[in-house]
Amino acid sequence: MSVNVAIRNHFFKNAFSPQPQSSLPSARISAYSFAVLRSLRLMDFRCFASLDLEVPAEGAILTGDNAQGKTSILEALCVLVRLHSPRTHRMATMARVGSKGFGIAGDPWDSERQVRYSREGLVLKVNEEIRPSQTRYLEDGGLVVWMGNEDLELVRGPGEGRRRYLDFLGAQIDPTYRRSWSRYRRALRAKNLLLKESRPRDAEILSYEEILVEHGGVLMKARARLIEELAPLAAEAQRAVSGRDEPLTLNYLPASGPDLRESMLQARERETRLRQAVVGPHRDELDLRIHGMPAADFASEGQQRTLALALKLAQGTLLERRGGKLPIYLMDDIFGELDPGRRNALMNHLPPHAQKWITTTHLDWMRETPQLGGLGRFRVSDGKVSD
Repeated sequence: MSVNVAIRNHFFKNAFSPQPQSSLPSARISAYSFAVLRSLRLMDFRCFASLDLEVPAEGAILTGDNAQGKTSILEALCVLVRLHSPRTHRMATMARVGSKGFGIAGDPWDSERQVRYSREGLVLKVNEEIRPSQTRYLEDGGLVVWMGNEDLELVRGPGEGRRRYLDFLGAQIDPTYRRSWSRYRRALRAKNLLLKESRPRDAEILSYEEILVEHGGVLMKARARLIEELAPLAAEAQRAVSGRDEPLTLNYLPASGPDLRESMLQARERETRLRQAVVGPHRDELDLRIHGMPAADFASEGQQRTLALALKLAQGTLLERRGGKLPIYLMDDIFGELDPGRRNALMNHLPPHAQKWITTTHLDWMRETPQLGGLGRFRVSDGKVSD
């Protein structure tokens, strides 16, 4: 056996096995009851050949230049907890260049979880027990809020980003949402392929439309409820972070109107001509308005940035209410773009006991943000982490 293979096997045997609980003073044990993740271990993930990281209950601040691996650590946490990457839909792209897969392990919410990906697929474990499906893995998992500079696209970008925002929230708090979202997407893909064929296949298209109506209806009802609950939470967060009375409203605009089946019937000729499905939840919109005006068109950049934060803060509050536990907050390089007032207002609005993982290129702004004093500080450089 080569030295490299021996090292790799040793790593997987030890780093991806449940770790003993450290002996902590009673005060730290109390604090850890609120913590969501104490250790993170990576193998062949992005630029990391290996990583074994332990953090305080409050969380961690990861500093370093761009393209050194800071965001990849947050991405690994998101994959471990939710099997979801905010950067890609393809698991294969997260494997280190030249490797055949990757491994992620850690202890969110006091359970040892492992995610391994290879060309043969995913292997998912919880406390050394193999979970046969992603649904089973997620059913007793944790919750995540991702915050990054790209969140501005929630306000001024296309509707796809706002739909992803709702989908990521809905899938975390309602297994039915995730199942219907997955089945709707598969049926939509099949229908679009049939519409592109030169020979009409109406019977098959109709059969897929039945699936679309069934699961699209579930998504529409769930999204309507989500937005109804999010609206007052986002409005409150907007006022808190901006420090001003900036009335924010959220409205659900279903692309098909109230009757999905009738809309499909009326759109049949247009869909045949365009060779794609044009009505359904995949075209829904979340309407954002400040002072009654479309935020994308009339809000200043500062208002848009605050609105994006308000949406994510509202997401976190609703996850806590509906999910029954605090989410982990993954905050990717957002603080350097905020003035001290908004930065402190944001931190004051976050749940004090929620764990926070923060990336930044510098720490100059921390002098004006005392709430972050308890977080561990780590330096990330060229795929390596140091204290």
